[in-house]
Amino acid sequence: MKLILKIAWRNIVRHKGKSIVIGVILFIGSLLMTIDNGVIAGMNRGIERNIVNAFLGDIVIISDKQRSDNVLLEFMGTPIEPVNNYPAIKKVLVPLAQQGYVEKFLPIGKNMVMALSELSENPGFIYLIGTDIEAYQKMFPGSLTVVEGRMLQPKERGLIVPEWARSEYFLASNIWFISEGGTLVKENLTKEAKEDIASIRLSSSAVLLGMSDKNSTTDIRFMIKGIVKYRSLNTIFGHFTIADIESYRECLGYISATDKAVEIPQEEKKLLDMESNDLDSMFTDTSLIVSNERSVPRVVEKKPAGAVNVPQDVENGTYNMVLVKVKDGVSRTKAVKDLNVTLSNANLGVRAVPWHKAAGPIGSMTLIIKGALFVFVTILFFVAIIIIVNTLTMAALERTPELGMMRAIGAKKGFVGGMFLGETAVLSGVFGIAGILVGIIVINVIPLLHITTKNDMLQLVYGGDAFHPILQAPDILLTLVQLFFVTVLAALYPMHVAKNITPLDAIAKD
Repeated sequence: MKLILKIAWRNIVRHKGKSIVIGVILFIGSLLMTIDNGVIAGMNRGIERNIVNAFLGDIVIISDKQRSDNVLLEFMGTPIEPVNNYPAIKKVLVPLAQQGYVEKFLPIGKNMVMALSELSENPGFIYLIGTDIEAYQKMFPGSLTVVEGRMLQPKERGLIVPEWARSEYFLASNIWFISEGGTLVKENLTKEAKEDIASIRLSSSAVLLGMSDKNSTTDIRFMIKGIVKYRSLNTIFGHFTIADIESYRECLGYISATDKAVEIPQEEKKLLDMESNDLDSMFTDTSLIVSNERSVPRVVEKKPAGAVNVPQDVENGTYNMVLVKVKDGVSRTKAVKDLNVTLSNANLGVRAVPWHKAAGPIGSMTLIIKGALFVFVTILFFVAIIIIVNTLTMAALERTPELGMMRAIGAKKGFVGGMFLGETAVLSGVFGIAGILVGIIVINVIPLLHITTKNDMLQLVYGGDAFHPILQAPDILLTLVQLFFVTVLAALYPMHVAKNITPLDAIAKD
């Protein structure tokens, strides 16, 4: 081995021109692979921190009737199927949180609503989240920052509006939302609002009308308690305005905890559960016939949206999904599979989907970006191999007399092949490791530059508002493994060529 390395080093020095070419390729390749692995690692951590831990959780539980797994950003505004049995779902999740793989869980409502105003003829459209704000802040601590006004208080009715949703509604209606009791803060105006500041109409309330093809929705006036921004990915998550869960239910026409209704007969429940377009079955099943004597009108008493003291049993009403976080170290794929088995065995009529499917285009784009970065590394990987193979093969052919003479005096094929592998390994060890070290330095310098963006696509690449790639021990190890495979694969063909050079080839070339 020492002799092979000694000869390899001598040949590197003798053929320094080609050695430098190979070394530069290995340096650049290992440098780019190191940076790329750092970007992917930073993106993964950013997604973990800014999407999973700050907005959506690892898993989303939705109704079995929900056709699409995309429940976060459905641009056509298709209503999300309601989930009316959360207490039963909670009974399944609580033991998993105490002794299993579940860390936290949160039920929420989410749908698109229409925003109306007597100040404008143009309606706007808002993605509305209904939740218990106290439970939301425990699930996603620090995810929201108040810009104006204050946060919605526990058990209080009202609305908190993100900056982005406010700016979009202004473009549609020329109405600028302010917090209840607040005034216009000129520093927070968008560029478009500043240009049209003389005609801005202020409003501290919003009338929201639920959009559903199955329920009798209601227009509810919400008092705006505060203007907020999300900790990161503010433009993407800024689509989502947050309301208390009871007002959300009333707006969407869902069953709320404040409804005081007489019990609905079993036959009427069957009618309510049927699909509206299945008219034939409504008249062919005699078991569904309801007599006038047993029909009882449903009486509902609702509090205005500005009321306080929301009842404690808010969990008894309708939701649209349940967000679930899994414990550290737990495989999301396995957790989704196990949770679906548990939910199916309990016959709850719901299913679990991973966050990237529930996130729709956001999840798809993160996978595409990660895939694109992986493809870039793969292309770089093979380009480096091809160039090194070509250079080493030319070097082998140019050294035919030398190699033929070595074979003539007794050098075995293995010795000749090992010599070429040794040359490649030495170059890889010197230039490749140097590239990795420079890549580590670059990765640690980039965060100091404070590179930020407001572009949605770049935020997904960055994993947040700031570009912050990271390199941990597994990422550096991955780069070393990639460098090892480049070295071995690049040396295989030149080794084959060199081993097959015979003394006759050397004589023929002379």
